[in-house]
Amino acid sequence: MQQTLDWIDWTVLAITLLTIVGYGTWKTRGSKNVQDYVRGGNSTKWWTIGLSVMATQASAITFLSTTGQAFSDGMGFVQFYFGLPIAMVIICMVFIPLYHRLKVYTAYEFLENRFDLKTRSLTAILFLIQRGLAAGITIFAPAIILSVLLGWNIVTLNIVIGVLVIIYTVSGGTKAVTVTQKQQMFVIFAGMLAALFVVIDLIPDEVSFSEAIDIAGATGKMEVLDFSFDLENRYTVWTGLIGGTFLMLSYFGTDQSQVQRYLSGKSMKEMQMGLLFNGLLKVPMQFFILLVGVMVFVFYQFNPAPLNFIDSSTQTVLASPYGDDYRELQNKQEALFEQKKKLSLEYGEASTNRAVIKDQIAVLDQTEKTYRSESKFLIKKAIDAEYASAYNNLSSELEAIEDKNSALYNEKSIALKSLYGDAAKDTLTNDRDYMFITFILNHLPKGLIGLLLAVILSAAMSSTASEINALATITSIDLYKRNLKEDKGEHHIVNMTKWFTFGWGIIAIIIACFANLAENLIQLVNIIGSIFYGNVLGIFLLAFFFKHIRGNAVFIGALITQVLIIGLYFLDNAGLINLPYLWLNLIGCIIVIAIANVLQFFSGHKKTQH
Repeated sequence: MQQTLDWIDWTVLAITLLTIVGYGTWKTRGSKNVQDYVRGGNSTKWWTIGLSVMATQASAITFLSTTGQAFSDGMGFVQFYFGLPIAMVIICMVFIPLYHRLKVYTAYEFLENRFDLKTRSLTAILFLIQRGLAAGITIFAPAIILSVLLGWNIVTLNIVIGVLVIIYTVSGGTKAVTVTQKQQMFVIFAGMLAALFVVIDLIPDEVSFSEAIDIAGATGKMEVLDFSFDLENRYTVWTGLIGGTFLMLSYFGTDQSQVQRYLSGKSMKEMQMGLLFNGLLKVPMQFFILLVGVMVFVFYQFNPAPLNFIDSSTQTVLASPYGDDYRELQNKQEALFEQKKKLSLEYGEASTNRAVIKDQIAVLDQTEKTYRSESKFLIKKAIDAEYASAYNNLSSELEAIEDKNSALYNEKSIALKSLYGDAAKDTLTNDRDYMFITFILNHLPKGLIGLLLAVILSAAMSSTASEINALATITSIDLYKRNLKEDKGEHHIVNMTKWFTFGWGIIAIIIACFANLAENLIQLVNIIGSIFYGNVLGIFLLAFFFKHIRGNAVFIGALITQVLIIGLYFLDNAGLINLPYLWLNLIGCIIVIAIANVLQFFSGHKKTQH
C-alpha cells in the first residue's frame, strides 16, 4: 500500500527545502566575475569547507543505501572509509600547496602546465563522463524510492529535485553551493539524530541500548573489523586502507566537485583545516549512519517486517501464479518472527546461557535471510512473467500499425525497448535501499517523517549541486575558455558558466529519468568512481613525482589504462575473475604510471639512438 503524508509532514518538507533554496539564492546573488562565481571569492572559512566537503559526498544514497547495508550486512561497511583520514593528510601536504601556489580554478589546469593541453583535456573529459553519470544517480536514487513508496511520479520527482538545484546553483555558483550545504548538513544531522533516538525509543522498554547492541552482535551485525585478505569480501580493513585510500585520494584530490569546495577557502591554512575536519568527522559520521541501520534491524526483531520492503512487488507476486508460494513464505516468516522475538527478549535478559541463545538467534537470522532470498526469486519470476506478457502485447500492437513512421509506432517502439532486458526488473526485487524509508513512513511520528524526507532530498540536492557546479566549471574553464581564440572577458565566461550549469543540470535530470537501480546504490556510485578515479589519480601522481615523464607518454598511457580497467570490471562482473571494485583504484593508478614510464623510456631511447 502506498503511503500518504500528513499536512504537517508536507509543511515541514516544503518549508525546509524552500528555505534552503531561497536562502542560497538570496545570499549569493550577483556574482560578477570568475573569481566570485567559480572560487566563491575565496572567502570560505575552514568549518564551512569541512561541512561542504562532507555534504558533497553525503548524497541521499548515503542515508538510504548505507542504512540498508547495515540492516543486511552490519557495520563492516565502515571499513570502506578507513583510508579517508590518510588521504586527507596527503592532500593537505601535497595537493593543496600546489593548487594554492598556482592559483588554479580547476585541478586540471595544473596538468596542462605540467604536460600539455591534450592531457588536461582528456583528464577533464574522464571527469565529465563519470561525474555526469553520478549526478544523474544522485537525483534518481531518492526519486525512484519515493515514487514507489509514495506513489509520486518519478519523472516529476527527478525534475523537481533537479530544478531546485539548478535555481540556486546557476544563480550563485560555488558560493551558493557552499552556503546552502551548511544548512543542508544541519538538517541532515538533526534528522538522523532524531531518527536514532526514536528507533531506540521504539525498542521494548525491557531491552536497554547495550542489550540492543548485544542482540545485533548475536547476528554478526556489530562485526566492524575484518583483517582477512579474502577477495570474496568487498569490505575489509585492507580494502579500506589500501583501495579506499587511493579512491579517496582520487576523489578529494582530483575530482573537481570536491576540489572546488576547498579552493574557495580564504587561505591555504583554511583549506587544509577544512579537509582535516572532514577527515576527523567523516568516519564517525558513517559509523553513526550504519548504527541507525543496525538499530532498525534490532527494532524489527520485536516488530514484524515484510519479506520485501517494496509493497508493489509484494502485490505483484501475490497476484501472480506464484502467489501461493509467496504466502507460504510469509507464513513461515511470521512463525519465525515469534521465535525471534522470544529469543531476543531472553538474550537481553539472560545472565547465563547467553552463548546458546546467541547461536539460536544466529540460526534464525540466517533462516530469515534464506526466506528473503527465496521471496526475491519468486518476485523476479512474477515480474518476468508480467514483463513477458507486456512485451508480447506490445509486439502484437506494433505489427498491427501500418504507418511505421507514425508517432504511435515510435511511442510503442520505445516502450518495447524499455521492457526488453530492462534492468528495472531488479529495482522491484532488490529492496535493501527501501528499508530505511519504509521504516520512516510506517513507524516515525508525524512531522519527523517530513524532516527525514527533507534529509533525503537535502542530501540529494547538496551532492547534485556540487556535481553540476563542478561539471560546469570544468566545461567552461578547461574546455570552452581554454579553446577560445580571443579573450571575451570575465562577464562572458561567468554567463557561459551559468549556461553550462543549466545544461549539466538538464543532463543530470535526463540521466536520472533513464537510470535503473543497481543492487545497492552506494556501491553503484563507488563502482563508477573506481572505474575512472585510479587512472586520474595516476596521472596526477605522474605530474607530481615523475619529473622526466612527458605529455605524450601520459596521454597514451591513460587511454590504454582506461580501456584495461573497464575490461577488468566487466570480466569481474561476468564472474570470469574475482576482483572487488575498490582494487580498481589501485590497479588503475599503478597501470597508468607503469605504461607512461615504459613509453617515456622507449621514446627517450629512440631519440638517443637517433
